Amino acid sequence: MSDAAQPTAAEVRAAAEAVKTALDRHLAAVERRSGEDDPAVYEAFNQLAAAAEVYDELLYDRYDEVTPFEIPGTDDSLPPYAGPEEPNAISVLIRRDYAVAEPQRLLAQAQRVEAAEYDDGPGADEDAAGTIHGALGVLFGEFEPDEIASRHKEFGLEEGDSTLWVTAADEPAEPGEWLEVPFEGVDPQRVVCRFDVSAVFDDEDTEGAEGAEATDELDDLDLDEDEDLEPLDAER
Repeated sequence: MSDAAQPTAAEVRAAAEAVKTALDRHLAAVERRSGEDDPAVYEAFNQLAAAAEVYDELLYDRYDEVTPFEIPGTDDSLPPYAGPEEPNAISVLIRRDYAVAEPQRLLAQAQRVEAAEYDDGPGADEDAAGTIHGALGVLFGEFEPDEIASRHKEFGLEEGDSTLWVTAADEPAEPGEWLEVPFEGVDPQRVVCRFDVSAVFDDEDTEGAEGAEATDELDDLDLDEDEDLEPLDAER
């Protein structure tokens, strides 16, 4: 955007005030709601979402800055919430995608886990860590998904898109009820909130800059030499 087309500081300030007003109206509508499907609440929600979007765009155009929050829209990915007002249970649905960026690192780390489990030599699954799919099974069987997410570089993985959905339920599911088809039949109208992470949200000019400082040491490792890999704490 050219300098001539940039919004003025006054326009950004006016948009911020509009968000504050929309917040007050939304809270007032919620406080006065007449039921789960009160149209006044949905209208106030849409007005707040629209005001926040305008402010976010003007803030970025003027100051190259973004807001730390995102109000989900009602016209694209999810319909308005229509679940119970006071859920008795929730389900958390998570998907995280990774690329196997450094296969040798992945294999080496899985082999270290197996070696730590069998102090007297290879165990019955001595070949499990010898293939990519076997190594993935070893690592995801040993470490919690959140730990893999925070240490993915150590495992030779590269983060892709991820999403987390929180859905409301009337009652907790019975043990084993959904294990055969865990992600089937999700009702979009019962999604309380969702959080998405994707490279498409990053500005092209700063793509890859976030987190670069934290990964410099890992990028400098020579993956051809096993001794350059730090031993994993397999007892976490």
